[in-house]
Amino acid sequence: MVQFSLPRVVNDYNMIILGHSGSPPLLVFIIQMHYLQKLSSPPHFYRLAGTLAPWFGWASLALLLAGLYGGLVAAPSDYQQGDAFRIIYIHVPAAMMSLFVYTFMAAAGVMGLVWRFRLADAILAGSAPIGASFTLLALVTGAIWGKPMWGTWWVWDARLTSELILLFLYLGVIGLLAAYDDKRKGGRAAAWLTIVGVINVPIVKFSVDWWNTLHQGSTLFRAEPAIHGSMRVPLVMMIVGFACFFVAIMLWRARCELLDRERHSEWVEILFRGQRR
Repeated sequence: MVQFSLPRVVNDYNMIILGHSGSPPLLVFIIQMHYLQKLSSPPHFYRLAGTLAPWFGWASLALLLAGLYGGLVAAPSDYQQGDAFRIIYIHVPAAMMSLFVYTFMAAAGVMGLVWRFRLADAILAGSAPIGASFTLLALVTGAIWGKPMWGTWWVWDARLTSELILLFLYLGVIGLLAAYDDKRKGGRAAAWLTIVGVINVPIVKFSVDWWNTLHQGSTLFRAEPAIHGSMRVPLVMMIVGFACFFVAIMLWRARCELLDRERHSEWVEILFRGQRR
């Protein structure tokens, strides 16, 4: 009787294909696929998300409090804008996260359509309202900032217009998810919209470089940041805090979406049966 031995298979594969013994190439791939498959298991993800979400939540709270203190209290006033500049500690992280979350959703959409990951639809559905909230917050704070700087609440600027289109894309995704009784069909339709709409992300990002706009260019992520360290450090803390906040809320929402989509699965029945005891 021939016994299967993973180390022997790996070694034979490396000898035949790569011309040398040893385990790294194939073994690393197998390990990666094993953990990816394990992570994509709904019961495992549900437990892991429940463990990680509080940690990201507390990290977000600490970073946001420290960043707000540093930006609103400790940082000096801007020599041109005065204290009006302090809105960047909300506006910039919200705007950055609006782009990141949509790109994240597009990646989840690809994974759901191409590799049929069961978690992808739940993650996409859990992320969409958070991304829409970030986008709306970026637009509102931008208007508040623009009034004293530009003398108007709104202009049809390339950056502002493309960010508004991003909000409509988020609302479209949310609408598609709610329009179908079959959540799988709604998830596929929403995935296609996120993938097609992701072209708007670089337009938002580089609009200030491609066109003449009122919106200022990047002051943080460039070779020589045009912002003093006393202002930059709290801003970076706020950005990381917003990112941790997104991860925490996304994990909780994905858990709820997963329970709703898998409510007839055996593992959900076992989970709630154990909680009733």
